[in-house]
Amino acid sequence: MSKRRLGVGLIGTHTWAEKAHLPGYAAHERVDLVAVCDIDKSRADAMAAKFGAKKVYTDPEAMIADPDVEMVDVCTPTHTHLPLSLAAIAADRHVLSEKPLHTLAGPAFDAAAKADAKGVRTKLGFTFRYSPAIRQIKAWIDDGTLGEIYHIHGFEQNSQWLNPQEPLRQIAPGMPRDKLIPSSIVGYGSHLIDLMRWLGGEFGSVASTMKNFIPARIVRGEEGLQKIPVEDGTVALVEYANGTQGLLQTSYIAVGNYPGVELRVYGSKGAAIARLISEFGTAETLKFATADAVEFKTVPITEKVLPPGTTLNTPWPELYYRNLVRFFVDEILEDRPQECTFFDGAKSQEIVDAIIKAHFERRWVDLAGA
Repeated sequence: MSKRRLGVGLIGTHTWAEKAHLPGYAAHERVDLVAVCDIDKSRADAMAAKFGAKKVYTDPEAMIADPDVEMVDVCTPTHTHLPLSLAAIAADRHVLSEKPLHTLAGPAFDAAAKADAKGVRTKLGFTFRYSPAIRQIKAWIDDGTLGEIYHIHGFEQNSQWLNPQEPLRQIAPGMPRDKLIPSSIVGYGSHLIDLMRWLGGEFGSVASTMKNFIPARIVRGEEGLQKIPVEDGTVALVEYANGTQGLLQTSYIAVGNYPGVELRVYGSKGAAIARLISEFGTAETLKFATADAVEFKTVPITEKVLPPGTTLNTPWPELYYRNLVRFFVDEILEDRPQECTFFDGAKSQEIVDAIIKAHFERRWVDLAGA
């Protein structure tokens, strides 16, 4: 392994960058945090001082053009993810973008193709791929420990918006409200879909039901309770292309702690359950059972599989993002196979779109290329 360090520039220095992205770079011995960029210069200055960035920019194009920046991290509002990522790709920079890359699959697939044509690496911020428990289940699938996979169940359960007085930041003021507005399936479903597709392979067909449970709530930027048919919960059935059965559920109003991700995998030889739910100070738990010992037993998650310098008491945004950063930096510097790329983000968006279509058309929807 060489000792070369990767020059990184981050765009967008607010809460998620401070909690997740920047701690990951500061903790990686092979990262040179060249620059941070934000239109709020005082914020950028503060984050540069806190995490050791050498330069501060307020113009993303200027930062992307900096010859010391080899990889660009896009940690900005959703509508800016695609144009900033495309600018980085055009400048021959590797790029990490928060999800979603775009709210439509087509432009995301196009960006993935542009990156491949340029020979630059991409990664989408699907945080939960970098859970040690999830990665252990992936290893058990790949090495045959679980046998032939029969069922994969993904649940997203948290009660962030069970209280109608809690402002719903996902809904823009003035958004049309004449029919159900997909929301939890878009914001949280994309994570579950990525995990389920990574573990089980391509989705073949989906059927779904979406529902608004809380008819009036506070919307950011508007006065008083608003009658708004936001989709609070979705349940989808999945037929994988390889015959595995899947079940997916997302919710804003299911009692449980954020992030509230649970994955269950059942195979011919064994089964595993990963709970990525912050409970009693612990970020996640992992359980395992076999066909001849069906009681689920807790599998210790040891320091050996955790990012250096973390424990299971490390806040989950930092815990998982340290892993994400470590994997991406090593993929670039060591020319390792890519994973969790812009293409994967586009596939996730394509499946989200199919689940929404299945609900509104009340039918099974087939996925392209399955």
